[in-house]
Amino acid sequence: MSNHVDPREAERWECAKCGGPLELAKVEVGYMGSKYPVDLPRCPSCGLVFVPERLALGEMAEVEKLLEDK
Repeated sequence: MSNHVDPREAERWECAKCGGPLELAKVEVGYMGSKYPVDLPRCPSCGLVFVPERLALGEMAEVEKLLEDK
C-alpha cells in the first residue's frame, strides 16, 4: 500500500480539526502489530490523517482480513 491517493485529491480536503489544507504524506498504518507505510492526505499543522472511504472499505479491509486469517 503506498500510492492510493491522487495528489490532486489530497488538495481538495481540509483538516476537520484546524481547517488547514491537507498534503499527501507518508504515514504508518498499523493493524494487529504490523505497520505499513502509506501515502495519505495529512494535515501538516496538527498531523490529522484522512483515509478515503474507498481505501478504508477496499484494500485496507482486505489486508485486515488476511492478517486476521493468519
